[in-house]
Amino acid sequence: MSLIVVIEDNVQNARMASKLLRRAGHEVVIAEDGEIGLMTVFEQKPDLVLVDLGLPDIDGQTVIALIRQQEALGYIPLIAFTAWPEGTAHSMAKAYGCDGVITKPIDTRQFATQLEAYLSARLPGNEDETEPIKPLVIDTEPAASESEPAADDVPPDEKDETNPSAHDVNDDLVVDDSDAEDTEEVNH
Repeated sequence: MSLIVVIEDNVQNARMASKLLRRAGHEVVIAEDGEIGLMTVFEQKPDLVLVDLGLPDIDGQTVIALIRQQEALGYIPLIAFTAWPEGTAHSMAKAYGCDGVITKPIDTRQFATQLEAYLSARLPGNEDETEPIKPLVIDTEPAASESEPAADDVPPDEKDETNPSAHDVNDDLVVDDSDAEDTEEVNH
């Protein structure tokens, strides 16, 4: 039995993929967006990751790049999961560093077999990799222009309170983990 993480924001697509993979004997964890997907992959070190390329928070290309940056996760096949036309999907998946692509709508008779082919092509022995995961830093702030000082470079008494870019990044940071659960499927 393999652990497969499905990073997919469309609930119907995620449930269908999960159902088909579980029926084939795999353990499945669903992550509804890129951030949850990255945390899940880094914590659980799955055998395969199926990544929707059109996620609501972090695009699939970025998710794939961030996973690929982690040498300890290099053994994991990353499969693009997209509704893009097949030719476009294959060229983009290759450019993004994916090991393959599965287009939507999926062929329910072939879906599990397609993913199992990627699992069996993986190099044996890498799944027990013990190298620590490097800390993940996601920079979502646009680069400061050279004509304006960065928000951190402006003394507090000179900050323009009407300009959100002049605020400290941490001023607006709110973390709400009140509904976090230790469940197999991650659905917030």
